[in-house]
Amino acid sequence: MVEKRYNDFGNFLKKSFPGKVQKISVNAGFTCPNRDGTKGRGGCTYCNNQTFSPEYCHTEKSVGEQLEEGIRFFSRKYADMKYLAYFQAYTNTYERFDKLIPKYEEALSYPNVAGLIVGTRPDCMPEDLLDYFAELAKRKFLMIEYGLESTLDRTLLAINRGHTHAESEDAIHRTAAKGIYTGAHLILGLPGESREEILHHAERLSVLPLTTLKLHQLQLIRHTKMAYEFARNPEHFHLYQVDEYIDLVIDFMERLNPAIIVERFVSQSPKELLIAPDWGLKNYEFTAKIDKRLEERQTWQGRLFTSPATQCSPEK
Repeated sequence: MVEKRYNDFGNFLKKSFPGKVQKISVNAGFTCPNRDGTKGRGGCTYCNNQTFSPEYCHTEKSVGEQLEEGIRFFSRKYADMKYLAYFQAYTNTYERFDKLIPKYEEALSYPNVAGLIVGTRPDCMPEDLLDYFAELAKRKFLMIEYGLESTLDRTLLAINRGHTHAESEDAIHRTAAKGIYTGAHLILGLPGESREEILHHAERLSVLPLTTLKLHQLQLIRHTKMAYEFARNPEHFHLYQVDEYIDLVIDFMERLNPAIIVERFVSQSPKELLIAPDWGLKNYEFTAKIDKRLEERQTWQGRLFTSPATQCSPEK
């Protein structure tokens, strides 16, 4: 196998599981505090959950029914595959404790489900739930993924996230301190962020105890507030071309702590919902381009990263 020039998620899974493992998305019917009025209305300005909910993820179906349909699809190829139930849509810790736990345990009790991945917001992780997750992580694979999207508070306000970056840092520190794999999502190219500010995200994330990081290009999705903003003021947006974005990602990775596993570089939305940019590339095709460009540039993740512990302090 060719050695990657970045900390690859596939290698992480191979170390965690003896055989093949596949994520199965689950929509457990939750909402978000910036949708139901607790912190705001309308949700994040870029968000249309149809972009990452497979056909089988309908809330009228139980967690078990959704897993059954998803597993039926993937088991045709690998009969002995194990699965991770991925609570993906909306905020999957935003509910009463006594309603959350049965859904998680239902997923874990399904045959061949080896663990959970739970997507949520950094302002929706109460301590009692974190204690439950800490206990769960001792007996099953568990990863908590936080949607950060940006490290700039002005951007978080503009996209109606309803939390600050300080809350993101706090949630990540509290989760990792419990011995739980901790992931983050970041969108590159949000309106109003310069190239230098985007690259600075890497430096801010590099000092956090993150296990994984998912990078996403900004995509304009139909029926979102951001799509309407773009229609009114397209000059406020910079939509990256493929090669430009590839170089941005590599510049970002050069500054990123090499201990952080890079799970993905792009996201894919259904063609019927995507306004722009439409690159016409599958995830594996984009990854191949990243690998090739890293080789051409003779660079790697963390090339420009300097650990705070190794930085020289000024002489007194």
